Amino acid sequence: MPEHVEPRGYILAFDFGRRRIGVAVGQSTTCTASGLQTVANGSDPDWAAIDRLVRDWRPQALLVGLPLGPEGEETAMSRAARRFGEALRGRYSLPVDFADERLSSRAAESRFAELRAAGGLRRKHADQLDAISAQIILENWLQSAHG
Repeated sequence: MPEHVEPRGYILAFDFGRRRIGVAVGQSTTCTASGLQTVANGSDPDWAAIDRLVRDWRPQALLVGLPLGPEGEETAMSRAARRFGEALRGRYSLPVDFADERLSSRAAESRFAELRAAGGLRRKHADQLDAISAQIILENWLQSAHG
């Protein structure tokens, strides 16, 4: 975990996509994360929604998932995610870290299916898949930072 994260500080994580950006919040002390919401992304991210999240949660750091290729190589999407991360850094003057998200999509689909089977989500809540993916990216990052 980067040294700039306060012991009780919040971290906002983003699962960047061309149409949607999943957002999760986590805490370094408990190593837990929760999916928050999905933010629209088109020609530009919904900065007003992201502004509200940053204002409400006052995170110590931001985390952006990197959709790397199968061999860990950069892809067009990972480069776009890096640009998004740099825009976050410039806009909020907060530390931004990046995390490999190659396994998060499958894990998110599995967790989403479990939640649907348990009656926690319906098909109309499919946009929550991106928030769940951001949650998994953040959980993995927190766990790897704490060994």
